[in-house]
Amino acid sequence: MTDGTIITLISIGVTFLFMLGVPVFLVIGYWVLGMSFLLAMPLDNIGAALADVFTDGFALLAMPLFILTGDLINRSGIARRLSDFAYSCLGWIRGGLAMASLGACGLFAAISGSNSATTATIGSMLHPEMVKGGYDERFSAATAAAGGTVGIIIPPSIIFIVYGFLLNLPISDLFVAGIIPGAMMVGGMMFACFLVCWKNGWGFLIALSPMRIIKTAVGAWLGFFAIGLVLWGIYTGKFSPTEAAGVTVGFCVIVGFLCLPLHKLVGGRKETDISEKSLGSMLVVQGFSPLELPSITMRSAQITGILAPLIAVSVVMQQMLSVLGAQEIIGNFVTSMGGYYAVLFTSMAIVFVAGMVLESLPVTIILAPILAPIAHSVGIEPVQFAVVFLVGASIGFITPPYGLNLYVASGVTGVPYFRLLRYTLLYLVALIAVWMVVAMVPVLSTALIPHR
Repeated sequence: MTDGTIITLISIGVTFLFMLGVPVFLVIGYWVLGMSFLLAMPLDNIGAALADVFTDGFALLAMPLFILTGDLINRSGIARRLSDFAYSCLGWIRGGLAMASLGACGLFAAISGSNSATTATIGSMLHPEMVKGGYDERFSAATAAAGGTVGIIIPPSIIFIVYGFLLNLPISDLFVAGIIPGAMMVGGMMFACFLVCWKNGWGFLIALSPMRIIKTAVGAWLGFFAIGLVLWGIYTGKFSPTEAAGVTVGFCVIVGFLCLPLHKLVGGRKETDISEKSLGSMLVVQGFSPLELPSITMRSAQITGILAPLIAVSVVMQQMLSVLGAQEIIGNFVTSMGGYYAVLFTSMAIVFVAGMVLESLPVTIILAPILAPIAHSVGIEPVQFAVVFLVGASIGFITPPYGLNLYVASGVTGVPYFRLLRYTLLYLVALIAVWMVVAMVPVLSTALIPHR
């Protein structure tokens, strides 16, 4: 039996295990283990590779902080204020609450920089509200999963950092380049959301009130300040994105501790009643006590414990693919396509397929150094290709069989993974449509870069 046949059989076997419901971490792990035996590689290489990912992985150093930021923003009440602002702007439209959750995902992404943290926070906060509002629980969970895709596109984004480091591109340029495509992704998903809600008659409508919008905007000032703090620090070079996550964690802890007694002092009502609050209670969020900090940290650690092994084993899988010569095969195949659009669309197809089975970090590590030079050789602007590449990678977060955001949304909402897929399809179509527009119109990625 040839090596190619054995590889095929191993791949089919682990795919069958996935269909039986075996966790993705174990499925990829079994594939890596099988390849180790096939290639006669010592098994301690797997342990060493996993250890290197956890100790030397730049992106993973920031991930726990980004996730903790999300939980702190949620528990302090800042995330609720941002979602209230989004709902006051969109609640008069059919499906306004669902659309507001997508808008809240965009605002939250500008603080957390993480797709999983965005999905987990908005999903855990707004999924119960949407179900109470008459939305289907599957659609509500799928909306949180889809909204989280902008977590790595709207700056700051840790994946943009990784991409810029790999390809030696200015990270500030990449951040600015993600603003318009990220906003377009949110807009495209809102349109898809409106169509579904309009067809099914979901959602209670509220009157469009400029005063309510102003009040909720004032109430969300701490969220806007956190967004400004992150962006100011990164763009002025005061701190790196990883340090920005740490600064934001510190900011959220201080806000949480200080606002708890102040919130009681001003007689703050529930966060859902913000439109009826006095000015003093609007300016102060709910906060949390120091005694709650361990439980908040534990929740973040649990999510990190789910995501980190998935990313680590995916990176080991990338190393196995390199040994098998997959990078050379992909490079030769794309180069043979020839012209500008052929290379562009072939690269997009490869990223899309890779995103179906791998997390965005290993997809970037594996494919970006291969595809970016080929794209540049046929005239595709490097920053433009970076945005196209990473928008495609973000779509993979809701693309089966991997679909990391689907697993996160399932975990925080309790809706089984496979029940989310039906309502994920229209969001997937909307994101692919936006992706094609971004690919065909380079100025959408480069217009805001000052020297372009």
